[in-house]
Amino acid sequence: MTERASAREVLALVTDDGTFAELPYPARDSGPDGPLVWQGYDAARARAAERTGEQESVVCGTARVESTPAVLIAFEFGFLGGSLGERTGDRLEAAYTYAREHRLPVVPLIATGGSRMQEGMLALTQLQRVARQSALTREAGLPQVAVARDPTTGGGWATLGAGADVVLALPGAQIGFAGSRVRPPDADPAAYTAEAQVAAGSADAVVPPRELRRTLGRWLRLLTAPSDDPAPVPAPLGATDLPATGWAAVHRARSPERPRAADYLDAYFSHRLPVSGDRCGGTDPEGMLCGFGEHGGRTVAYAAQTGAATRPAGYRTAARLIRLADRLGIPVLTLVDTPGAANDAEAERQGAGAAIADLFGAVAAARTPITTLLIGEGGSGGALALAAPGNTWATPDSYFSVIAPELAAAILKRPPEEAEPTADQLRIRPQDLADLGVVRTGNRPAAGTGA
Repeated sequence: MTERASAREVLALVTDDGTFAELPYPARDSGPDGPLVWQGYDAARARAAERTGEQESVVCGTARVESTPAVLIAFEFGFLGGSLGERTGDRLEAAYTYAREHRLPVVPLIATGGSRMQEGMLALTQLQRVARQSALTREAGLPQVAVARDPTTGGGWATLGAGADVVLALPGAQIGFAGSRVRPPDADPAAYTAEAQVAAGSADAVVPPRELRRTLGRWLRLLTAPSDDPAPVPAPLGATDLPATGWAAVHRARSPERPRAADYLDAYFSHRLPVSGDRCGGTDPEGMLCGFGEHGGRTVAYAAQTGAATRPAGYRTAARLIRLADRLGIPVLTLVDTPGAANDAEAERQGAGAAIADLFGAVAAARTPITTLLIGEGGSGGALALAAPGNTWATPDSYFSVIAPELAAAILKRPPEEAEPTADQLRIRPQDLADLGVVRTGNRPAAGTGA
């Protein structure tokens, strides 16, 4: 399959054999040459229909993808460039309505150049219809997984594509709000590719066509499996004995030999798929890992710090992950491990404080259960933002502190050698944190949480 494959070819690629059933479409008669009486419009549509075998730029229906039922919306780029007009809007609205009525996820398979010029502003306002249908589907707790084909531009990208919960993209596809014919003459074409959109945090992954059905099926299975039960606490992978002193706890947590987030995620999940990016132009692959996986036969979402300083994009990606899991009724596991939030000038320019505040808010507002395990360093508010109040646990090779002992000593105007006794005064060991009611260890609940 190529990126310019027809709608039917794409549907055949991603759906289980013999399962696709096209939905009935609303009838509309806008008069000769459309609502603007654009000379030659009817003839252009007739030529497009003859060339493609379709009557509009989208084909909508139900099918199974790796056994999971879904509503699929496949764009036919050969029909007037996959553009959106009033009849397109009718079909999209009917597809989303059917999905809500039958509690099915929605999969837009996008290839469009934007709104249809021959219908003027009436075509452009179809984006408002699409946005409303997407919002209603989101409120209904149903996932939307988009596949951006070549090209995915204009309002189709700004609604069906970038507005989806998970965005997959075909390699080399042209993706961007500006199509190739309307960009500035000095625009870098590499910025409008699938790979660039993933790097900028606007899409989650580039998926080769041969892997698309399997990947899409895995996403649909994971996102359509709600659960009211909290995620079980992962077993500690490192030290089993508790540290004797605060300074010993610090050294253990900072040891390069200690298990990190990837080790815990690999041990915990039978398989997992990542989400990437904050949808604001940023990613933090070195500081935060987010996604959905399967543990014990059910879906658990995860947001895991990696031991590095967390950047604003990492906090925003985690907040996005938690809100999505909350909306879909999927429990969340968070792994805390950071010396603190990145505090360089660029992090401040990127809104570090606002990003951390957003994550605090997402955790506080979540109705889905969140389970937290402190697996290493718990550095100040940059770590606490990811922790679940009343359901945070700690491994023996971790610590949690209001501030690093060295910085605490400096603030108190103590010499550097006083960092060690300061660590003890801060009471940052796992057993200290349990005594203070901040974390749970073993079978002992934190104060006020119950067993």
